[in-house]
Amino acid sequence: MEQSGTSALLQGAVQDLASGVVLALSGGDHVVVSGADADDIPSAGLVLPAVRVLGADLLLPQVLFRTLPDMAELAVFRKAVESFPPRADAAPAVRWSHWAMRRTLRRFEAAPDGVMPGDRAQEPDASWLDGASWQFLTHQLAVLAPLAVPGEDCAVTQAARRRPVDLARGFVRAVRRRDWQQAAGAGRWLTLLDGVPPELGLETGLDFVELMGGTDARVTLQIRAARVMRAAGARV
Repeated sequence: MEQSGTSALLQGAVQDLASGVVLALSGGDHVVVSGADADDIPSAGLVLPAVRVLGADLLLPQVLFRTLPDMAELAVFRKAVESFPPRADAAPAVRWSHWAMRRTLRRFEAAPDGVMPGDRAQEPDASWLDGASWQFLTHQLAVLAPLAVPGEDCAVTQAARRRPVDLARGFVRAVRRRDWQQAAGAGRWLTLLDGVPPELGLETGLDFVELMGGTDARVTLQIRAARVMRAAGARV
């Protein structure tokens, strides 16, 4: 029961962070992140895990609007990156999620050569996506939606770029299964890809996913990100 309660609290903390990102995407403000070092706040111990779960999307408004993050926000983000390195046996998606956070951190803490000191790690292996079924591909790309940002290239982005039709099929399947988080993540990728079948009706589909996603801030975050990128005509 205690573990279940902690999980529920963590999910609540993630939702709170996601709501902050949604507001920032709407108004260009900073995401308020506090309590990471406070011992007298009941949820303080969940701040860093929640940032790690949300991943690189915590700083998405700054990436999309080309602004600098608040220093306190950046410090919490950096601490989450340092506190939760992937284990040796971590799944590929976990490794890529961590890599995405490090890439975002490099963007804002880059040395003159564009590399954050002490961080010259190469991309994780992406061969697990080679030959993946369209269902599995959609699931993995939805999990890695924070990698779907304009102007950023990596092996995962290249895998998505090669299979827009398969991802469109996965988007439809997720909608039919009422998996709104997966549908929203897939829709965010599709917004950036060329070759998406026009009969998919992506814009209408995104509206429907947002409506059905209800109060799930993580769904709203993906849809709002897709709209911001679509309005800018962004591509990967």
